[in-house]
Amino acid sequence: MAILKIARMGHPVLLRRAEPVADPTDPEIRRLVTDMAETMLDAGGLGLAAPQVYVPLRLFVWRNGEEVAALINPEIDLLDPPDTAGWEGCLSIPGLRANVPRSARVAFRGLDVNGGPVAGEAEGMLARIMQHENDHLDGVLYPMRMSDFTLFGFTEELARAGTVEPRA
Repeated sequence: MAILKIARMGHPVLLRRAEPVADPTDPEIRRLVTDMAETMLDAGGLGLAAPQVYVPLRLFVWRNGEEVAALINPEIDLLDPPDTAGWEGCLSIPGLRANVPRSARVAFRGLDVNGGPVAGEAEGMLARIMQHENDHLDGVLYPMRMSDFTLFGFTEELARAGTVEPRA
């Protein structure tokens, strides 16, 4: 297991569409998922997409309670309009937060690290995390989803102003 370097906003890997994972059961993919999970936990993140660690493949991990889950070659369908505002941060955009509109509910499907199918619905914070991480697979960063840039700023300043909790 290893802590991977996280790409920051401005690096081209974050702005391009990631390629599908050809073989989810490949030991290199399993190692990547393990390293991504360790990296995400070490950085205090809620999710992490492969392009964020300079790997342009369609997979992401997220915190699922005390566990870490992975979704390979995900497909996300919005079940509600993307009009639910919520605060987001990103490990690739450290120190900043923004109020971003997302769908409150999504349906998802993809594969697990054993190549088995995974499908379900998510709502609330998990739906937000899945949309955020899936956006990374399409070269989209959360500021690109914003319509009101008055709700974008440095976490410390937003916290001082009482706009958002320091780790929101």
